[in-house]
Amino acid sequence: MEETIYYSLPYDLQYFSDDKTEEPTGKKIEDTRKKGQVGKSQEFANGVQLVFAFLMLRIFASFMGERFIGVIDWIYGKEIVDIISVERGGLTVQTMSVILMQAFLQMLIIVAPFFAGGFLVALLSTGLQFKFKVTTEPLKPKFDKFNPVSGFKRIFSAQALINLALSVAKILIITIVVYSVVKDRMNEIYLLYDIPLNEAIAGVGSLVIDIGFRISLILVVVGIVDLIYHKWKFKKDIKMTKQEVKDEYKNSEGDPQIKSKQRQRMREASQRRMMREVPQADVVITNPTHVAVAIRYRAEEDVAPTVVGKGEDVIAQRIKDIAKEHDIPIMENKPLARAIFNTVEVGDVIPPELYEGVAMILAAVWKAAGKI
Repeated sequence: MEETIYYSLPYDLQYFSDDKTEEPTGKKIEDTRKKGQVGKSQEFANGVQLVFAFLMLRIFASFMGERFIGVIDWIYGKEIVDIISVERGGLTVQTMSVILMQAFLQMLIIVAPFFAGGFLVALLSTGLQFKFKVTTEPLKPKFDKFNPVSGFKRIFSAQALINLALSVAKILIITIVVYSVVKDRMNEIYLLYDIPLNEAIAGVGSLVIDIGFRISLILVVVGIVDLIYHKWKFKKDIKMTKQEVKDEYKNSEGDPQIKSKQRQRMREASQRRMMREVPQADVVITNPTHVAVAIRYRAEEDVAPTVVGKGEDVIAQRIKDIAKEHDIPIMENKPLARAIFNTVEVGDVIPPELYEGVAMILAAVWKAAGKI
């Protein structure tokens, strides 16, 4: 019976997984932000804006009321009557335009702080949730949004259920807050029938502001919870698979195999240049088999002995072969050869702490050659 032989392939199957388990890279986050996708909560922004609106009403309600009544008194006051009385033929269109423009400017002065402050708060409550970045990507039409299947999935998605639960929770909270406040101030409400109109309007305004301020504070708390959830969900949604991280690295940094080949070619070119400089050496110091260092010293050119070549094993042997070809002395000094190899790069001069050892070798070489 023929035996079946099984072979195992050394593949890491995690790279074929679609599970997004890796934290998003900086490039992934930046690309996502360029598309206008960020972790934010509209509930939090709405809550902050409501707090600001009711806070402004609580502070400036009396001022606004007085200014508003002043505008009404001005419209129906003696000044306007006098203007109309001097007009021949009754109230003209031009006079009416002047009156309405004046009234409009007065009303604008009343609401301008709300508009300006509201705009600033709306910008900050949304923009401070993430780093500000201008992008037009969300304005581009996306035809997949017109797909009824995709729309159906969005309606019945988990996010839609969460939004529904959040809306129901807000309705319940608002109902409870309104009921509790109205119940506590029921005696004031009963008195509205027996007090002057101005006081009644002020009382109703105070009640509405009180309810609104409490509701907005609760909505801010709900918004904070919603913001934490959206931040977590956004980070979870943009997580990457191991293969995506690998592909992004290749695209941004280049294929590791190609870069390795490029580095190899650069090393080979550097070695060829170094080998062309070795014949200029005065001596080659070895340890004696694993390390070789080529030293050159020209008193009229070099400030100190200079390393023109160094290497280990195969390169060291190649340096020694070139030295033999050009009758360059080869001297054995294990500690000095190793010290120069570890501390001095090709093209650099010998450091002062190694001067003595190198000088002794150069002196021996020059003495043997009859130069000294």
